[in-house]
Amino acid sequence: MLTAIFRESGARAAGLSLLAGVICWILVPYVSWLTVWPTAWTLPTTQWIGGGVGWFLELMKPTGRGLAYLLEFPMDWTRLTLVNTPWPMTIGLVTALGWYIGGWRLSALGAVGLAFVLASGYWNESMSTLSLVAISVPLALVIGGAIGLLANEYPRFKGPVQSVLDVMQTIPTFAYLTPLLVLFGFGPVVGLIASAIYAAPPMARNVILGLERVDPEVREAAIMSGGTRTQQLFQVEIPTASQQIMVGVNQCLMAALSMVIIAAVIGGFNDIGWEVLLTMRKAQFGQALLAGLVIVVFAVVIDRMSGALAQQRQQHDKRVVWGLIVLGIVASLLTWGQLPNVSDYAFFDPSAEYVDRSLGAFTAANGAALDGIKNGAMFYMLLPLRIGLDDAVLTFTWGFDWTAGMTLGLFAVAFAVGLLLAWRGHVVGGILTVVAVGILHTGVSQLPWPFVMVGIGAVAWVSGGRRLSIICVAMLVMILLSDLWERSLLSLYLCGAAVFACAVLGALTGLLCAVSPLAWRIVQPICDMLQTIPLFVFLIPVLMFFQIGEFSAFLAIIAYAIVPMVRYTRHGLTTTPEDLIEAAVSSGATGPQIMREVRIPFAAPTILLGLNQTILYAFAMLVIAALIGTTGLGQSIYLALGKADVGLGLAAGAAMAMLAMIADRLVQGFADEQRKALGLNG
Repeated sequence: MLTAIFRESGARAAGLSLLAGVICWILVPYVSWLTVWPTAWTLPTTQWIGGGVGWFLELMKPTGRGLAYLLEFPMDWTRLTLVNTPWPMTIGLVTALGWYIGGWRLSALGAVGLAFVLASGYWNESMSTLSLVAISVPLALVIGGAIGLLANEYPRFKGPVQSVLDVMQTIPTFAYLTPLLVLFGFGPVVGLIASAIYAAPPMARNVILGLERVDPEVREAAIMSGGTRTQQLFQVEIPTASQQIMVGVNQCLMAALSMVIIAAVIGGFNDIGWEVLLTMRKAQFGQALLAGLVIVVFAVVIDRMSGALAQQRQQHDKRVVWGLIVLGIVASLLTWGQLPNVSDYAFFDPSAEYVDRSLGAFTAANGAALDGIKNGAMFYMLLPLRIGLDDAVLTFTWGFDWTAGMTLGLFAVAFAVGLLLAWRGHVVGGILTVVAVGILHTGVSQLPWPFVMVGIGAVAWVSGGRRLSIICVAMLVMILLSDLWERSLLSLYLCGAAVFACAVLGALTGLLCAVSPLAWRIVQPICDMLQTIPLFVFLIPVLMFFQIGEFSAFLAIIAYAIVPMVRYTRHGLTTTPEDLIEAAVSSGATGPQIMREVRIPFAAPTILLGLNQTILYAFAMLVIAALIGTTGLGQSIYLALGKADVGLGLAAGAAMAMLAMIADRLVQGFADEQRKALGLNG
């Protein structure tokens, strides 16, 4: 019954979208403001935000500068301590920590990882990055933990807190830097504070989740023992939730590391992020790759060690821990004043030079093929999706011009396919086929705003009801009135194209991994590595082969955003209840039929959640991709950072956050509907 109602409402929404599209298609030649919103009708939102926030920042600037001055001391002390500590002692301490946390595997990982950092010649830069993480993470843990405890102790605040956390995690990372730059001034403190703000939400979420999952019987036992509320919380509930809280610590560490790399864009600190950015700008891709690998090594070591803290651990011999520490101290004392400068250990410089020479030779020999791949993707896929077939299909791109007859033929075929699908009972699919062809013909960046609003409003109504529909349309109206509509559609086009590619490639890869354990053994470490690499590093390999441009940004987004789709698809397909599979087998179903009729429908909610994560990842990477040549909101945020334009940065960041939140709510709504249809708990 629920499925039938869902299909009926879906048909109405699709029909309404089609009607809006047809009306706009008829009126656009005569009513130009349907596609280009008049500037006179826009609100000076950017100026309002810039003026209001600017006034507040100016008011708070003395306090901010004072706080920045105070934070410089612990950060400088930490940096001086890490940089001046002899490397044998540092490696010994990390190796001992690895043994204490996870035994010989983590111990070896720490030793080999730091040995690679030392051999790269980027030891001092890496210690500078580590000093930012060492100060920003405790700040983030305190802020996030306090927020989580507040939401737990005062349930009426939980809803608003969750909303604020959603906004904090959907606002692009660069948008954090612009107001902080005005408030705290130029320098590494901006990166430190931005890192703490960005890393706090994962901690808050996991504190809330961990405390929610405390067994009621444990709570009752604490109450019956006569403890005060503070004693119950800190002596019973928090220790019980410690495993989930440590997951938050792991995510907090990774978020902080990612953000301090992004903060290198503002300069002012000789850390490893700045080295990556500097070498990329100089087109020294060998050195950029080497510095990027140093970041990856740090990310892997931090991720594995902090992740191990969230798991049940066996006790390891503490004598080995003390032995490793003593060994590091003794080695430092014996070599005191005799070791060469750490920057002289650049053993991989010849390899970096070889990469540059090989890359130059490869691009010289295969430049035509690489340009063919890039131009083919742009001319035959991205450009038509962006500006439509009328403007993209030209003699110098496709070899012929698009004509009115071709338009009529295309829509005739689309209507024929749509009618065939409707006749076979797939009414929604038939209507959406025609709508999709209309979008392709017009181009995402040139879609009439009434069609977009009606379409998204109708989809939101199906996904989450009237309230969600009103919220989504209200957000779109705010973007429209803020003179950010065109840039929003450009962001939506590139993000949508990348998400579609991730959905197809990720779903197919996840399906392969679900049916083949060997494939998953190969793919799993690749996914693990991709999830630990900071966003910044994804730009290096695409720039090496395809230079600056929209196609490079497209590839970087796919590389970063595809992992959730792979993981969730595989997880959904491999967790189908055995009784359902046994029932299908007993009814005579073949393997492909079981996959098509049982596993995929049951896995649909999980796959949709993977799609949701992929969309959010794509929006996050879209802003970073502005560094290598994209248009839209990401470029506006990046330009605003360079000009310290708080109004533009926050307005564009808010617009991108709204688009991400709309997509998030829509996909979550469909996932919830699918769970209900399967009789599962929401």
